[in-house]
Amino acid sequence: MTTHHVLVLTGAGISADSGVRTFRDANGLWEGHAVEAVATPEGWQADPRLVWRFYQERRAQLRTVQPNAAHHALAAFAADLAESAHTFTLVTQNVDDLHDRAGSEVLHMHGELLRLRCERCDLVVHDALHFDPGRFVPCPECGHPRLRPHIVWFGEVPFHLEAIERALRRCTHFVAIGTSGVVYPAAGMLQQARAAGAVTWVQSLEPPSNLEAGDRYRAGRAAEVVPGLLRELAAAIGVATSA
Repeated sequence: MTTHHVLVLTGAGISADSGVRTFRDANGLWEGHAVEAVATPEGWQADPRLVWRFYQERRAQLRTVQPNAAHHALAAFAADLAESAHTFTLVTQNVDDLHDRAGSEVLHMHGELLRLRCERCDLVVHDALHFDPGRFVPCPECGHPRLRPHIVWFGEVPFHLEAIERALRRCTHFVAIGTSGVVYPAAGMLQQARAAGAVTWVQSLEPPSNLEAGDRYRAGRAAEVVPGLLRELAAAIGVATSA
């Protein structure tokens, strides 16, 4: 029996269906702020209170949203693959915890809103309690007065790149869900999967920038399209589904 490895990349489109606000608007501003002001190390150094307030608002919003049908379908699909001796890697560009709450194991390549990091001792802590935009959280290990968001800002290196590269080299099927195809290095994963000989699937509201004719494209909202897409993929590789 052929053993398959399915690699899934998710972007803002899957979280938008749960009501998570996307950071960037049509004018390139993040909630009314220039990207340089709230999403770069330089912005953090120049005005940490502004950056902290921005991310505290994003963190607090997580308490108002829930995983949608696409998140749950991915978790169930991973379990079905495991029962059939196939393997699965889920990578997300999103910094929310919706995949985690749906039951998935996920590589957060751009970091996580519910984690904070100390710039002095590198301690990373999970924090789902402190959402006050006017009060920094000190490091419980070394006492540094303010932890920073555990987010990959522009100019910083994404997390888990080695694990992602390993998954790309061995994947037989690659699925891009709700991605724009313009933010690198994530946008390059579709091309790398094609080069590895993988069957490529793409879901989005509109065709992304990196779509090619050979990709199996499914248009529509993630919550509506992804469950059926995964059933189609499961049938293609001979996996019985629980859904």
